[in-house]
Amino acid sequence: MVPATHMETMTPLSVLDLAPVVQGSTVQQALHNSRDLAQHAEKWGYNRFWLAEHHNMRGIASAATSVLIGHVAEGTSTIRVGAGGIMLPNHAPLQIAEQFGTLAALYGPRIDLGLGRAPGTDQITARALRRTMVGDVDRFPADVVELMRYFQPAQPGQAVVATPGEGLDVPVWILGSSQFGAHLAAALGLPYAFASHFAPAEMETAVAAYRARFEPSEQLDKPYVMLALNVFAADTDDEAKLLFTSLQQAFVNLATGMPGRLPPPMEGYEERLDSGAKARLAQALRCSVVGSRETVRKGLAGFIERTGADELIVAAQIHDHAARLRSFELTAEANRDLATAA
Repeated sequence: MVPATHMETMTPLSVLDLAPVVQGSTVQQALHNSRDLAQHAEKWGYNRFWLAEHHNMRGIASAATSVLIGHVAEGTSTIRVGAGGIMLPNHAPLQIAEQFGTLAALYGPRIDLGLGRAPGTDQITARALRRTMVGDVDRFPADVVELMRYFQPAQPGQAVVATPGEGLDVPVWILGSSQFGAHLAAALGLPYAFASHFAPAEMETAVAAYRARFEPSEQLDKPYVMLALNVFAADTDDEAKLLFTSLQQAFVNLATGMPGRLPPPMEGYEERLDSGAKARLAQALRCSVVGSRETVRKGLAGFIERTGADELIVAAQIHDHAARLRSFELTAEANRDLATAA
């Protein structure tokens, strides 16, 4: 079962972190900032802190995802910590079972394992990760089932046992940005997290398919949907819009083949783009709430009402760490405002 949040009257909020490496800083500082953000998020009442696997990205330091999860879990005590997600085609299921079994053995039942089928990188890097392309996306459903089997008690005569891993309670999630993941999560009776923060096109249809097709399981008796949402909060709307330009620049840079470290905010950035770039940016980032605490409160309320999300996982690629902390703090306050108003 997905654990209930500590505040039943509120839609739980969680954090999605990519350990951003910003221009003018270092990987070491990015890793320190991730742990610091998790410690603050725990204090502010966030439900879980997830890290995402990406490779060959100079602006993302969470490539060794399970290692960084351990670093964050060691510095926290109550917040759930996990992967959002592990890109399973890059790995043997047994290896992931052992890694997350180790995390669960060290940090108890607050470790989550979200699984995705994308490579989290380009095809050249994917080949470098796997050496061959045998572990392709077509094997993803079978690999998920194999991985989950390693967490179950070993059977007599079982030839391969995950140690650590066997018999440990590690909740598995399916991540996705299309109906494929929705159908798999429904068939296996697993919670489903949708990457609406950067790929919102199929959000509504995928969530509807998941809810309609869901089959109860030992882990979960009814559908549970967590949606990703970019939230950039600041003391004023204008300040938040300025912070948001770092993410806008990062998306344009990636789309034009020039990915790099997260750039600082830029005044008037969107106005400089041509109409086509503006339209593509608006579509990719349409699941975003940007503004003051009150603006964020209204944005959260509207998104929750429109989608019926059971939980939101918030992403905020903000260049300045202090401003990033402030954004997550204001977002938590805005969510509490919703509960008070209800």
